[in-house]
Amino acid sequence: MSFFSTGTLREERVEQVTEGMRQARHRGPDDTNVWHDEQACFGFNRLSIIDIDNSGQPLKWGPAENPDRYWMVFNGEIYNYLELRAGLARDDGAVFHTEGDGEAIVAGYHYHGAEWVEQLRGMFAFVIWDSQEKVAFGARDQFGIKPLYTTSTEDGFAFASEAKSLHTLIGTPVIDKVALQHYLVLQYVPEPDTIDTQITKIESGCSFTIRGGELTQKRYFRPKFVSLPVDTPDEEQALYDRILKVLDDSVAKHMRADVTVGSFLSGGIDSTAIAALAKRYNPDLLTFTAGFKVDGYSEVDVADDSATAIGVEHHTRWVTEEELTSTLPLIIWYLDDPVADPALVPLYFVANEARKHVKVVLSGEGADELFGGYTIYHEPLSLEPLAKLPAPVRRGLAAVGRALPDGMRGKDLLRRGSIDLEDRYYGNARIFREEQLPGLLKTYDPQVTFRDVTGPLYDLSKAWDPVQRMQHIDLFTWLRGDILVKADKMTMANSLELRVPFLDKEVFEVARQIPLNEKLAEGTTKYALRKALEKVVPAHVLHRRKLGFPVPIRVYLRGESYAWARDIINNAGTEEFIDPAAVMKLLDDHRKGVADHSRRIWTVLVFMLWYDIFVNKTVQPEVPHPEYPVRV
Repeated sequence: MSFFSTGTLREERVEQVTEGMRQARHRGPDDTNVWHDEQACFGFNRLSIIDIDNSGQPLKWGPAENPDRYWMVFNGEIYNYLELRAGLARDDGAVFHTEGDGEAIVAGYHYHGAEWVEQLRGMFAFVIWDSQEKVAFGARDQFGIKPLYTTSTEDGFAFASEAKSLHTLIGTPVIDKVALQHYLVLQYVPEPDTIDTQITKIESGCSFTIRGGELTQKRYFRPKFVSLPVDTPDEEQALYDRILKVLDDSVAKHMRADVTVGSFLSGGIDSTAIAALAKRYNPDLLTFTAGFKVDGYSEVDVADDSATAIGVEHHTRWVTEEELTSTLPLIIWYLDDPVADPALVPLYFVANEARKHVKVVLSGEGADELFGGYTIYHEPLSLEPLAKLPAPVRRGLAAVGRALPDGMRGKDLLRRGSIDLEDRYYGNARIFREEQLPGLLKTYDPQVTFRDVTGPLYDLSKAWDPVQRMQHIDLFTWLRGDILVKADKMTMANSLELRVPFLDKEVFEVARQIPLNEKLAEGTTKYALRKALEKVVPAHVLHRRKLGFPVPIRVYLRGESYAWARDIINNAGTEEFIDPAAVMKLLDDHRKGVADHSRRIWTVLVFMLWYDIFVNKTVQPEVPHPEYPVRV
């Protein structure tokens, strides 16, 4: 956490930063430290991974003529730090005082300026204070793997890895009604907003500078997809070889640590590939999965078979229905913002199990967005005949679709086929359609639409093919709003670092050039990736449709968890925003089998619990804070 005063730093800000560190001590239970001068204050909770004894933070670095010039707090890892350090020493004469990766950031900034961030290969959120020039500079990694929240006060700017740390400065959250409406549609609040009007996020791939009391931001990473032709067998094989080579290199660098690194392992190709490649660099690799003992909601057997096939020791954490309902408030506390992805629950428990054995895990997030892995990416091809019809005919088909009963086969196909990509695709999570919100969301505003989020992104991709445009949307919505949030929050809740080798800038450079026919082919997705991994991934996984960490909320909300959900709805203090009668109708209809409303119900329940935890404070989960001394 950091605070930069526009004048002289007030003592209360140091105390608030110290308290903010206590709120986030699960992120770094090994050590904490607070430093300040007359204008800046840094606090840091450390999870020691690299150069355990010498790379404490806040980190001080400077050239020989001013060795105390820079101070930095840095969350994450720089995987090419060895190469960067060597280059800085050779070409710039940089002198280092640790063996860690942090100095590669601050020394590079000193010698090369703000553009140095483009050389960083890793996951990161950092802030540097130049005590000589009285300038702060910071950045967040290309894909948003690591979070960075910010707020402003009447006397300065603050940054933190957890929004709850910033609440020590600004108090109780103030609900952003637009963000809430987006949340009910998307199941997360899209960046840069949060559910709290007082707090925003530094966006993925962006840097910022504070100079003279002014905060300015700049986007340094603009992902672009192109299609390089792959027409001959030799060109195909060359592509597959490039994919495997860069992915293997990424895994190798992601294994750099002075502690034991394990790997998550579900039943899909992505995590299996990462684990199989990681075993090359750690023959004693441990892998971990979680599941529910409900038919159709577990990949444990497949993960077990995969672990046997690649020769790793495997650990399984079974999650019960009671654990799901009783732990959800604690999970939401760790989240900061409401995120309604049920996979948060098994991810929390598998991270808890992994932390008993290792301090770092690898995982397969990002492969679908980079290599074209979502089934819905087939949709533009299946809708192509309808898309070519004249507009009046398409409008007629839409009218037919609206007249069909809900749930009837073909209804959604006609509806989606009658509208353009920009008006129908807004990411992988679609909970409430906007026309379903009136009557449930009391603050519903018809002028607010998902197009407010996706429109500017579509404007950047007009010349691309439709699948590339969908991938681009997912990079800026679903991936950084849901996938990476739950990955970071649930692992750090257990003081476990999660690394994602697919989300590497060098891997992206290869993946972004893959043509459509190498993404979707032979009725499958991620075709080129699957071909590249044929000698790495066991055959029983290679072409299998993945489930990830599926959660049986559909089953539970029709059974014992019905009463649990009903109690939350009846006792929630969210009447200003949500009509409880409308939610109860969804719950009752779901229980009776009228329709599957489980995801919609879950989304509302998560917000209700979030509100009662952070705003009303009527729900107070017992947080297992690690204890350690705070040094100021």
